[in-house]
Amino acid sequence: MEGLSEPLLAEIMKRLTRTSDLNSISLVSKQLCAVEAEERGSIRVGCGLHPAAEALSSLCSRFPSLWKVEINYSGWTSNQGKQLDNQGLLVLSSHCPSLMDLTLSFCSYIGDSGLGYLAYCKKLTALRLNFAPAVSSSGLLSVAVGCKSLSTFHIVNCMKVGSVEWLEYLGRSGSLEELVVKDCNGISQYDLLKFGPGWIKLQKFEFEINDNYLQIGARDPSYDAHYSCKYDICCENLKDLRLAHIITEPEIGLRFLLGKCKALEKLCLDYVIGLREVEMIALFRSCSNLRSISFRFMPANCDFDFRTPLTDDSLKALALYCPMLQFVEFTFAFCADAYPSEIGFTEKGIVTLIQSCPIRAVMLNGASIFHDDGMKGLSSAQFLERLELVDCNRITDAGINFLVRAPSFSSLTLRHCNKVTDNGMAELVRSRKLESLTVVGCRRISLKAVQGAAASVNYCAKPESFASLKGMKEMEMSTLFEQFIF
Repeated sequence: MEGLSEPLLAEIMKRLTRTSDLNSISLVSKQLCAVEAEERGSIRVGCGLHPAAEALSSLCSRFPSLWKVEINYSGWTSNQGKQLDNQGLLVLSSHCPSLMDLTLSFCSYIGDSGLGYLAYCKKLTALRLNFAPAVSSSGLLSVAVGCKSLSTFHIVNCMKVGSVEWLEYLGRSGSLEELVVKDCNGISQYDLLKFGPGWIKLQKFEFEINDNYLQIGARDPSYDAHYSCKYDICCENLKDLRLAHIITEPEIGLRFLLGKCKALEKLCLDYVIGLREVEMIALFRSCSNLRSISFRFMPANCDFDFRTPLTDDSLKALALYCPMLQFVEFTFAFCADAYPSEIGFTEKGIVTLIQSCPIRAVMLNGASIFHDDGMKGLSSAQFLERLELVDCNRITDAGINFLVRAPSFSSLTLRHCNKVTDNGMAELVRSRKLESLTVVGCRRISLKAVQGAAASVNYCAKPESFASLKGMKEMEMSTLFEQFIF
C-alpha cells in the first residue's frame, strides 16, 4: 500500500468504521498512521485517559479532524486516576475546533464552569450529558446561550438540574430538533410546556421519569391543581416520540402531544398512566406515516373494567390508517395469566393487525392471550421477518412449528418461554430457515438443542429479572408485586 496516493488512502480510511480496524491499520506503516490520524473523526475515551487533561490535549493534536468525542467514565474508581474536570473541557474546546458532537457520561467532576467553556465550540450541534451530578441549571443555561448551533440535546440522570430557564431559552431560539430528558427529578412534565415555540421545529422528543409511579393510585408529585397549564403548542414536525413512566391524570400533562402530532413515524409509550383510547384512535387516524410502535402497559381501572388501556378498536384503527407500520411491540406487565381479560387486546386482534400491515418485526411480551392458534395466524403474515417472544407461556412447540411456514421469516428470539422445549428447536433445525436464533432463560431448551437451528445462535440459560424482562427500572419490585394478586 506504500505506493498508493494519500487521497486514495484517505478514501480507504473513510470506509473503515470500527475503531479496532483503524487502530490496527495505523500500525502497518508510518504513512498509514499519518493518514489515519489526519482522517480520524471520532474518538471514545474514559478511564484510561491519564493524566486526563494532558492526554486529551495530545489526542486532539494527533487527530486534528475530530468532530465527535465521547468521554465515558462508567465503572470508574479512584485508583484509576483523576477524572477529566472543568479544565479538561477548556482543553477540549480550545484544541478541537471542529467539534460538533460531544457526549459526557459519568463525568462526576465536570460542572457548570466546565460547560461554560463549550461556548468556544462554535460548531457544536449535539451535546449529551449522562449522569452529570455536578451540573445544574446554570450550566445548561450557559450551553443554551453560548452554543448557537445546538440541534441535539440530551440530559440523563442530572439530579442537580432544577429550574428551566435554559429550556425556555432553547425554546425561544428554536434551534433544537432532538430533545431527550430522562431521570432528572427536578424537571417535571409541566416544565416541558415552557419549551414553547421550540416544539415547532422539534423532530424527536423523549421524556422519562425515574420514580415509583407504577404503584396503584400513585399521583404525579409535580401536579399542582392551581397551576395554569397552556397547551396551545404546535408540534406538527415531531416524528419520534417516547413518553415513559408518567402520570397524565387528573391533568393531561405531556399526553397533550398525542393530540397534536401529525407526522409521527415512531411512537413509544412505556407505562404511561391515564391513556385514553379515544385519543389514541384519533392519533392513528392522523399519523399515516407511523412505522414503529412500542406499547408497554399495566392493567388499571378503565371505566368498569380492570385491564390495559387499549382494546382491539385501537388495533383496527392502526390497521386501517397506518399502512406503513413495520415494527410492533406489545409488553404487558402484572397481567395475571389466570385473567386474560386484564389485557385489552385479543389474540385475533393482534394477528389481524400483523396480517393487515407490512409488519416486519414483532415483539410480544407477557401476552398470555397469545396461543399456538395465534402463531398459526402469524405463519401467513407475508412480511414478517423477526419475532421476539418474551414471557409468553401459552405458546408451545406446536406454535414454534408453525413459524417455519412464514414466507419471509428469518429471526426468532425466545426469552422466558417455558412451554417451548427441545422438540420445538428440532423443527427449526430441520427447516434450515433461520438466520438468527436467540434463546435466553428458557428452562426447557438446552444448549445442545439449539445447535444448527440457525446460521447465528445465541444462548443463555440464566433467567432475567422481572424488571429486565419488562423494560422497567430496577426499582423496589417487591413493593410493586405486593399490589398485584396473581
